[in-house]
Amino acid sequence: MRTTVTLDPDVAEKLHAYAHRHGLSFKKALNELLRRGLHSQQSPAERRRFQVDPHRGGFRPGIDAARLNQLIDELEVSDFIREAREAP
Repeated sequence: MRTTVTLDPDVAEKLHAYAHRHGLSFKKALNELLRRGLHSQQSPAERRRFQVDPHRGGFRPGIDAARLNQLIDELEVSDFIREAREAP
């Protein structure tokens, strides 16, 4: 069957290179690549289902969640004091 197709320049260049590399005519290379592309669309590879294993959340024993903000404040104050001492 004869059909006119307009190829983008980059596609035509890659198709010519493929045909040359594999010793095929332009027509055979085009048909081969189209078949391969269409076939891959028809039967996608079966993928394993992604599974997430749930874990219990929360803090480790001994960590007081209510005191975390206090710890952050203390660390920020320490950084501020250190930077103030290093400033000229």
